[in-house]
Amino acid sequence: MAVVREFTLPDLGEGLTEAVIVQWLVEVGEVVAVDQPVVEVETAKAMVEVPCPYGGVVTARFGAEGAEVPVGAALVTVAVGAVPDDLAGGGSGPGAPDPIPVPASPAPEAEGAEAADSGSGNVLVGYGTSGAAARRRRILPGAPEHSARRPTEPGPAVAAAAPAEADGTRTVAVISPLVRRIAREHGLDLRDVRGTGRDGLILRTDVESAIRALSEGRPAAVGAPVRPGAAAAGPVPGEERIPLKGLRGAAAAKFSRSRREIPDATCWVDADATELLAARRAMNAPGVPKVSLLALLARICTAALARYPELNATVDTAAQEIVRLPGVHLGFAAQTDRGLVVPVVRDAQDRTAEQLSAEIARLTDAARAGKLSPAELSHGTFTLNNYGVFGVDGSTPILNHPEAAMLGVGRIAAKPWVHEGELAVRQVVQLSFTFDHRVCDGGTAGGFLRYVADCVEQPALLLRAL
Repeated sequence: MAVVREFTLPDLGEGLTEAVIVQWLVEVGEVVAVDQPVVEVETAKAMVEVPCPYGGVVTARFGAEGAEVPVGAALVTVAVGAVPDDLAGGGSGPGAPDPIPVPASPAPEAEGAEAADSGSGNVLVGYGTSGAAARRRRILPGAPEHSARRPTEPGPAVAAAAPAEADGTRTVAVISPLVRRIAREHGLDLRDVRGTGRDGLILRTDVESAIRALSEGRPAAVGAPVRPGAAAAGPVPGEERIPLKGLRGAAAAKFSRSRREIPDATCWVDADATELLAARRAMNAPGVPKVSLLALLARICTAALARYPELNATVDTAAQEIVRLPGVHLGFAAQTDRGLVVPVVRDAQDRTAEQLSAEIARLTDAARAGKLSPAELSHGTFTLNNYGVFGVDGSTPILNHPEAAMLGVGRIAAKPWVHEGELAVRQVVQLSFTFDHRVCDGGTAGGFLRYVADCVEQPALLLRAL
């Protein structure tokens, strides 16, 4: 006899609390194998294919593509031990009604005993599922038990699963536990918040806007900020609105926080990169693995951080302490179709230029394919930003919070330069260094940037660090 298992969105790690359904990889009635990916989701860190730890027939899907679902919400139900013929009565032909889940699974006691045999225990590489604790379904007051949860496919994911909280005729439309917790911690009454999501759903941004309004002494019953005259005039014809969620939303939140919290400063210097380019050509002899220019710059960064370790740090604002970090986890900015991401090379100080080149290439390919794991996008300690690929000379970048420093590299271009007392055409690059002024003063920042420029102009200086 088939046993129905409910697979929920697992804890994806790194403090992530929700994800957006990008694409369903299975259909209702389809047979899935253990650990087969069933849905692709986008978190604040990366695109992730979520594998199901059960094998059997998919009996229901929960959530439409584009819907945001919290961790712990149901994704699919799988009839373990069933074959497609077992579900024939549910109707699978054209025009048939949505399939109804197979009747309830065995009692929690029996279910817990079978969990180890029916599931793999794996969900994402490096994370995995938790123990097979019995889950309690939340039932609407006065509603029969069988109506507590229904498949929302193919409709929106914000169906009647959210409990209703009424004040007269006002219903609070909230589905995310995180949103409720934030409101509760700040003493905010959700009945005073106007939701900007679909069908008036209250989003996290609505709650955060209301909290800011209360702190500034304005009325809290404002949803998203409204442009002057927008309420009277309505939407502008032809305007396009792009939701700030997923990778784009996470980046926007991080940029804003960095600007609010970090008193940054930037210094610049021009450097003659002719000798560095010549050294790279000599390294990349036929028959050996190629070393990228970005890898050489990364190697220079690790040597400079070894000389100025106070820059490989962060600020613990709660404890009012500067935290100097032992390992260099080097992030580098990568532009993708989904926006800017910063993959991280772990323990960059222990890698050779050839090893750095190989790891940077691997992470870049994974970033462009949207296959980076959350761990590969987190816990960097220093960032290398090569904006020269866009054909520009300089920039004043925003620090990658909570890091304390970032080296920027502009384009390398032929320019007149005084070399050995004579005017010559040399390959010149502009270097910029942005730093958290709480961590160091201008002397340390200038010393770091000068050492980097010296290594660019005279790569042989790196031999002292070997």
